[in-house]
Amino acid sequence: MFKPLKILDEKNKILRMHSKDVEFPLSESDKKTIENIIKHLTYSQIEKYEKQYNLRPGMGLAFPQLGMLKKIIVIVHEYEDGKFDNYVVINPKIISSSEEMVALETGEGCLSINREVEGHVPRHARITISGFDVDGNPIKLRVREELAVAFQHEIDHLNGILFYDRINKDKPFFGENEIRLI
Repeated sequence: MFKPLKILDEKNKILRMHSKDVEFPLSESDKKTIENIIKHLTYSQIEKYEKQYNLRPGMGLAFPQLGMLKKIIVIVHEYEDGKFDNYVVINPKIISSSEEMVALETGEGCLSINREVEGHVPRHARITISGFDVDGNPIKLRVREELAVAFQHEIDHLNGILFYDRINKDKPFFGENEIRLI
């Protein structure tokens, strides 16, 4: 039985707070929440379920968006039509990043922001993340392009940062010679 998650809206003060490191072993409750997030994000990217459950499409979610100030992020990336990779990173840290910056051409969206926000969000084109899997094993991921953007977006949530905080208020859009749009 699928039940959509209750995702906090940007007005909620929790989204502006810093999350705490997670200790291992993970609680059963946290493991269940991770499973529910994966299901929600996967369903939100499959048109049939998106409509059936009235979901907004999204590929990432951080625990603070559910009101829990824990450093856990989940990304469900559709790498091919109907095929998904799930990434769960606990206590993630960006340990290196490219100098090259990119921005999503259409701008970023967020499941906690229920309105259109215009502007490009500058992000590193490639990053390396360290953290832990659900069993507490150390992991290291190198990601690029859209996936790198998603990881930076979700890690920002752990630090109380929303994507529009990174949009230049005086010049919200980049020209094609200023940044690579993806």
